[in-house]
Amino acid sequence: MKTYGIGELLGMARERAAAVVRGIPDEALAGPTPCAEYDVKALVNHLFQVVVQFQRLAAKEASDFGETPDRVAGSPEWRERLVGEADRLVAAWSAPGAEEGTTGGMNMPARLVGSMALLDLTVHVWDLARATGQDYPGVDEAVVAELAGAVAELAPTARKMGVFGEPVRAAEGASAFERLLAQTGRDPYWE
Repeated sequence: MKTYGIGELLGMARERAAAVVRGIPDEALAGPTPCAEYDVKALVNHLFQVVVQFQRLAAKEASDFGETPDRVAGSPEWRERLVGEADRLVAAWSAPGAEEGTTGGMNMPARLVGSMALLDLTVHVWDLARATGQDYPGVDEAVVAELAGAVAELAPTARKMGVFGEPVRAAEGASAFERLLAQTGRDPYWE
């Protein structure tokens, strides 16, 4: 299989993200998501925060994942602004040198940090699609392969930090993406 750069993989994930984000109706913003701690609006705001802060990490700048601003309230253009930020995320991780060296306060390999952005842009968008009754077509094999490696590496620490839940059992014959979701503690069949 061809080796893709993080920017290329984020570009693949961005295509699905744009369609799902644009399809979120205002009346769904208070609804539950597969992430029990977030309703749809809070998850959109979290995704905004992630997409913006991971742009900074691609440029080896300091990031701030502290307080999450409400970028949805009072702004009917939030969908297009989020899509625009996702475009900037792809560009940031496509820049020469973005995957090289280390980045972030945890001094992690840059490619792994980029994979974390890819994980959020893939899994949280799946969360949003499920929560708002939208289809989420199959994920590119290359994206799933990258994420499977990242999840395996990140899972022990992510579980201790409460970022991932305990693994959920995937059904026999589950797709690679459903197995990935289960490894992050999500029910791949959530409705």
